Amino acid sequence: VFERAALSAGETFLVHGGSSGIGTTAIQLASTLGARVMTTAGSAEKCQACLDLGAERAVNYREEDFVDVAKEFGKGGIDVILDMVGGDYIQRNIKAAAPDGRIVNIAGSTLRSQSIARKADIMRQLKTTVWPLLEADRIKPVIFETLPLREAAAAHTLMESSRHIGKIMLNVDAG
Repeated sequence: VFERAALSAGETFLVHGGSSGIGTTAIQLASTLGARVMTTAGSAEKCQACLDLGAERAVNYREEDFVDVAKEFGKGGIDVILDMVGGDYIQRNIKAAAPDGRIVNIAGSTLRSQSIARKADIMRQLKTTVWPLLEADRIKPVIFETLPLREAAAAHTLMESSRHIGKIMLNVDAG
């Protein structure tokens, strides 16, 4: 979002799945760094959690069309969109984007295929930009629940239920 899409202070940013682990982090980072944040989530509770994290507008996608809201929020369209959904959201994101908007699709992306040099560059950028925000408590990871590794199946069931807000963690030391 910041490196490839060059999101900067004052721009509008739409993050889909704002109550997910990636979404909660993206909301905090973008709002802390001065972007105006809009998000989508699937319930009133999840929308409120996104607002509490720094989003200015949260769209319950079960009740509102995010494209219409995005055009109004972005005064014609959104500058940067982070999409973890894919599918039919691709065309809708294009409609929601500003004329020079940028769309980052991360559904299915992975660091595994990146070169070691690229991974090192990402690490340096995180250390420079994100770590100071974490150390100053300006952003915080949102952890819904931590389960022992032996309960990995239960963690997957919880994730598939979509009841969580933030990350579901597995503790490998707890077996």
